[in-house]
Amino acid sequence: MKFPRFILGDHSDHPEDIFIVHTVYPRFIINLKDDELEFMEPISKEDRSELEEETAKLIQEATEFYDAEIEKYRSDA
Repeated sequence: MKFPRFILGDHSDHPEDIFIVHTVYPRFIINLKDDELEFMEPISKEDRSELEEETAKLIQEATEFYDAEIEKYRSDA
């Protein structure tokens, strides 16, 4: 099965949180409520500096994905 690059998630125990899951390397979950980021796999020190710039770009893309998904929900309502 091929997963989409971003997945929107929520959890009933955290109703105020907005989770976006990035499914390709570097896989992570970001909570858009507070921009808390958790990588789903270890990141080596060598990769960390290289990924800092890419991660900033991916966070922006995750935010844009969320905005587009919300717009789709609103236009379907």
